[in-house]
Amino acid sequence: MDAQGRGRAGDIDPADQWVLNPDTGEYELRLSPSAAQSPVPGPRRAARAPAPDREVPPQRRRRSAPEEPPPGRAGRRRPAKKKSRGKRVLLWTGGTMAFVVLAGGTAGYLYLQHLNGNIQSVADDGASTGGFQKDKAINILLIGTDKRTGSGNEGYGDTGSAGHADTTILLHVSKDRSNATALSIPRDLIVDVPDCPTTQEDGTKKVIPGSSGVRFNTSLGQSGRTPSCTMRTVTELTGVTPDNFMVADFNAVKTLTSAVGGVEVCLAKDIDDPDSHLKLPAGEHTVEGEQALAFVRTRHSVGFGGDLSRIEIQQQFLSALMRKLKSNDTLTSPSKMLKLAEAGTEALTVDSKLDSIGKLKDLGLELGKLNTKNLTFTTVPVIDNPAEKVKATVVLKEGPAQQVFDMMQNDVSFTEVKKKESEKEKKEAAAVAARLKGEQSEPSEVRVRVMNGGAPAGSAQQELSYLQTDAGVTKSENAGNAPAELAKTTLEYAPDQADQARALAEILGLSGAAMKPGESVTNSQGLPTMTLTLGKDFKGAGVKLDASSAKAPEDLQKSTADKVECAK
Repeated sequence: MDAQGRGRAGDIDPADQWVLNPDTGEYELRLSPSAAQSPVPGPRRAARAPAPDREVPPQRRRRSAPEEPPPGRAGRRRPAKKKSRGKRVLLWTGGTMAFVVLAGGTAGYLYLQHLNGNIQSVADDGASTGGFQKDKAINILLIGTDKRTGSGNEGYGDTGSAGHADTTILLHVSKDRSNATALSIPRDLIVDVPDCPTTQEDGTKKVIPGSSGVRFNTSLGQSGRTPSCTMRTVTELTGVTPDNFMVADFNAVKTLTSAVGGVEVCLAKDIDDPDSHLKLPAGEHTVEGEQALAFVRTRHSVGFGGDLSRIEIQQQFLSALMRKLKSNDTLTSPSKMLKLAEAGTEALTVDSKLDSIGKLKDLGLELGKLNTKNLTFTTVPVIDNPAEKVKATVVLKEGPAQQVFDMMQNDVSFTEVKKKESEKEKKEAAAVAARLKGEQSEPSEVRVRVMNGGAPAGSAQQELSYLQTDAGVTKSENAGNAPAELAKTTLEYAPDQADQARALAEILGLSGAAMKPGESVTNSQGLPTMTLTLGKDFKGAGVKLDASSAKAPEDLQKSTADKVECAK
């Protein structure tokens, strides 16, 4: 659009004022004097540009003016430098993400301050781990609510709803960033919501009593529950404590899809759903705004017509959105990047540990390492609630559900990821595997003392009883609590006890990594003995401990974000 079509200078979209600097090969925000003194578009006022006679924040050192080009080469420009990876910001909201590219200088600084002002945050009330860490696996709780806010949302959601956990995804990103799992939790799943300490708007503290045998979606909004209550409910359900949470309402889908220029979706059949307002013929379509929201809300016209069918179509939509956001069409467009930043920060409500662009950038850089082909979408395994005649809710399918939870707790991928290993890593892996190879002693010859290093109280005695009664390891004893807690169970032994260690590893399902060659100790009879320390991964007496061998349930429905699927 030309200048005549833009109206007042103060109404110019900052996204339209980013230009390529031929000297640096990078985009810079160049505001006109009037635009620089006007608020950046948005509900909150941005910081004003500094007056000419005031000191401005330090800027990056720029290159000196280029020399005159040699004859015959006038008009040529140096090729643009590759943009710094450190300038990419990845924003995830309700299962969506957005990149922002910002150049240095005063204008960029002011715009970042504006984006910081967009972000709304609420207390995590001690329900999180304290925030994600770069050297650990990451767990982000993404919550989409049915709250009616904003213009055009009158026809959606429950009238007067405080905003329940209508769509909930626990996103787990592996420690090595090679894979991730997006686990959808059905809103109609029967769960126990624990007591929830919350911080009220006036800053006072209040404990909201828990509820037993209620729908999962009541963990938010009901009785004044905040997102931290949903976080506590997820921890109790899955055994995974989220690092952070992000909450979005209907506007997030509308604004983000419009900012990116629409998302390509596929329908296997014609859909005319008066409840969600989706009316599209079979085939591929590009949806944005209201139509995108109608797509993710439809359920009566797909699958079995329930919430589980809607979860599937939402997963297909999020896969398509991620492919679009990872595409060159998006990543090379400064205008789209800025519009996504504006829309993303406006749509977000985050926890107090994730309340700035800087923190979101750091999270984005970690998430940006992920290849979408190794991002698996799946749903908590459930069955119809047997206590109901009219099927309206679901309950856990206990065995398969626990398998899924265990895999996430132990950072096990749902996809086969081929990892590149250095020669040193290959040698170390071979040495670890070799610990399990060789002769094994008879169980009756194994001497071991059992210590509790982070397992539930009484676990050492329970495991000892199993070893003596069921496994035939009669030369074992309870050594009480370990001096420190361990995340993983370990078995320490002297070199001359390797045959005993291999026998015990076979009984307990220990991996080579759990076996620690070291020194023996003396048992109560004065004889050399090994030490088995039960860690936080201990699941009960007789339960195999090698988490790396865990596999997803055979009938688990799952898909990866790189594949195009059509809603049926």
